[in-house]
Amino acid sequence: MLAKDIGIDLGTANVLIYIKGEGIVLNEPSIVAIDTENKKVIAVGLEASEMLGRTPEHVKAIKPMKDGVIADFEVTEIMLNTFIKKIKARSLLARPRILICCPSNITQVEKNAIKEAAERTGARRVYIEEEPKVAAIGAGMEISKPSAHMVVDIGGGTTDIAILSMNDMVTSSSIKIAGNLFDQDIINYIKQKYKLLIGEKTAEEIKINFANVYNPDKKEKMDIKGRNLVTGLPHTISITQEEPKEALQESIDKIVNSITSVLEQTPPELAADIVDRGMVVTGGGALLKGLTDLLQEQLAIPTLIADSPLTCVVEGTGILLNNIKQLEKDNK
Repeated sequence: MLAKDIGIDLGTANVLIYIKGEGIVLNEPSIVAIDTENKKVIAVGLEASEMLGRTPEHVKAIKPMKDGVIADFEVTEIMLNTFIKKIKARSLLARPRILICCPSNITQVEKNAIKEAAERTGARRVYIEEEPKVAAIGAGMEISKPSAHMVVDIGGGTTDIAILSMNDMVTSSSIKIAGNLFDQDIINYIKQKYKLLIGEKTAEEIKINFANVYNPDKKEKMDIKGRNLVTGLPHTISITQEEPKEALQESIDKIVNSITSVLEQTPPELAADIVDRGMVVTGGGALLKGLTDLLQEQLAIPTLIADSPLTCVVEGTGILLNNIKQLEKDNK
């Protein structure tokens, strides 16, 4: 059996794995459920995700990735090992080469931790590439030419913004404002305004299926259930579409400010390319209703959603794995 080359998008919210020649073979939440009494792993990925907020006290659902970096090394290693066993990418005689992605602007220590976690799964060789570059490649951008391309990758833990040219990042920024914080914004808003405590899954449902940050419909309403903080009893309220927009306003403003800052640092010739060509938004955050319209209006730049925003990064690893020589060069 020949060793498989695999690409991993090790995200704060989800892990996606690509096998060269096979495509995307795994897409599961970055969650591990552990029994704290005997330290035994109960479930990983999708199965563990279904336990969120529904487990007895001694069972803990852990998200080992925080803001795109490893928050719990041991649990990350367990999670990666489980996923690699699941896709049968490793055998006694063949160890895979792994390409793994990280946010831009993380420290060398954080980068080394990601590399080490991948190495400990039994990889023969580990390559590290920065997420916005890989997302741009996965979105079909021709970044090898001397002209500018702009990508805004809004994931679960970080938003990565980059201007790319000649196969490299010219200017970039990574901020810890993304999908998970959007959920927390909604939880905090409902808690403060209605004294109602809702869970992460409910907040995520509001974000994905109801929120509109550009043109909310005042008549559109959604019933949400939670626990009344005054009485302690289950309670249902009705919210309008304007309320999630209000909840997310501060975080969206910070993303707009970061994009503006990256543009301000860009050489004039490349900035002119961006005005003509626009920017591409990738990651789960790209699917937030009204976001691209809002960005286009506030930045006066054409703004497009990538064809497959959720899988751009892992699809980019697939393209890069076809050019191992370039990866060797970039990772020296």
